[in-house]
Amino acid sequence: MKNNFGKLYLIPTRLGDNPPLEVLPISVKKIIEMVDDYIVENEKTARGFIKKVDSRKQQSILNFKILNKYTQPEETQNFLDDCKNGKPMGLLSEAGCPGIADPGADIVKLAHENNIQVVPLVGPSSIVLALMSSGMNGQSFAFNGYIPIDKSERKATLKRLERLSFEQNQTQLFIETPYRNNKIIEDICATLSPNTRVCIACDITLPTEYIKTMTVNEWKHAKVDLHKRPAIFVIHKD
Repeated sequence: MKNNFGKLYLIPTRLGDNPPLEVLPISVKKIIEMVDDYIVENEKTARGFIKKVDSRKQQSILNFKILNKYTQPEETQNFLDDCKNGKPMGLLSEAGCPGIADPGADIVKLAHENNIQVVPLVGPSSIVLALMSSGMNGQSFAFNGYIPIDKSERKATLKRLERLSFEQNQTQLFIETPYRNNKIIEDICATLSPNTRVCIACDITLPTEYIKTMTVNEWKHAKVDLHKRPAIFVIHKD
């Protein structure tokens, strides 16, 4: 059923501090030029991003609703009122694509429930880029988010993901808090089978980008420092 609602644009952002239009298409700039009302995780970084994309846009006309881990579900019920009043809105991720490993999925769900048209824009997703560059099965894969901190739970999770990969021929992806990256590499080498392939994709799209796929046995002899560098880990056991 047609209505006069505004559209909800899902606006991707950079994965790092490189110039926005080096990694984003011009369509993102055109939407940001048009949209004044946003749902974001952090107002300060959102304003900074918008300013870099469109330096001529007046910051004073921008309106923000904050969606993060502290936002209560009942607070979001009115987040799309501007769309219902005929205005376009932008859902802006802190990094990468809204709704993917991102709280924006709840807003997209709300938009569908209210018959508001959802328009995804093209942009970088670290998950997809890591999978693309891993050389592993891109027909069947799963993103598992963060793995447990507890040592025994972490080991069990790594073994479970390796088993799933082997039994279902399914690539498994996960992430770790950047300051624990070096530790997870140690855990991977100590836990997984020597011939299991592991891809580490770090600083994706940045000048310091590092992407490498090797077996666990090969990683044991590699020297790499990923401390405090955003990374995606990809595993597959043949």
